[in-house]
Amino acid sequence: MSTAEAFDADWLALRGPFDAAARDGSSRLVARLRTLRPGQGPWRVMDLGCGTGANWRWLAPRLGGEQHWLALDHDAALLRAWPLPADAASSLDAPLRWRGRGFDATLLRREAELARGLPSLPWAAVQLVTASALLDLAGADWLGDLVRHASEARATLFFALNVDGGHTWSPADADDAWIGGLFAAHQGRDKGLGPALGARAVPWLAQALRARGYRVALGRSDWRVGPGDQAMTTAMIEGFARAAIEQEPTQAPRVRAWRARRLRAIDSSRLRVGHLDLLAWPAR
Repeated sequence: MSTAEAFDADWLALRGPFDAAARDGSSRLVARLRTLRPGQGPWRVMDLGCGTGANWRWLAPRLGGEQHWLALDHDAALLRAWPLPADAASSLDAPLRWRGRGFDATLLRREAELARGLPSLPWAAVQLVTASALLDLAGADWLGDLVRHASEARATLFFALNVDGGHTWSPADADDAWIGGLFAAHQGRDKGLGPALGARAVPWLAQALRARGYRVALGRSDWRVGPGDQAMTTAMIEGFARAAIEQEPTQAPRVRAWRARRLRAIDSSRLRVGHLDLLAWPAR
């Protein structure tokens, strides 16, 4: 996803294979989602913070059938960076048509400010609201507005790849948990959607939706980064270290020492990053 915090296309491309592998663990949720398909007509889907379209490319073939998508992001550069079929028009004003095995989808890409723009979205025309890597960046007020608009529209929700706060390194380092704590605190900063709930976002949203009469199912979609994934391992080490120093500048020497040890061990390192997927639908 993309909010006021910058996510460049290179990072989205780097994480793409790990996202796709992790999401295979949510096949049970997708199977349940398919049973919620509207009785007649196409799926009408709204993708929030769509970035370069990874969520759409993964989910559309698995939904199957006819689909109409509205893909929204505040960053027009990411919308223009979508990989498109050779015969597709590159203009954001032009609808895209994808046909694949078992599905036929029409899609519109639109620039939209999600921070304050939720009330202006076409909720009445939407049956499924989806996003990838979004919830942990959002604050309680924004998520509360999302719940209100979605529940009034009786829309189904499917949110993938939301961090749950778990980071397990192997082999372990004595400062892994300390660095993880600083990273978690840093995640609570405002990313453009209010002070972020981070790892608390999925439980918060699940409770709020149940209070609105929704049924909620959760699934795991953990990243597994291994010794052969040095580019991702390096990016994660650098990201943890950068966030930890921003959170606690006085501890920069200790953070840099952790970073150096982790980089020296990169050929044998494994990292598991915990993620949760959430599927919610109105009780009939």
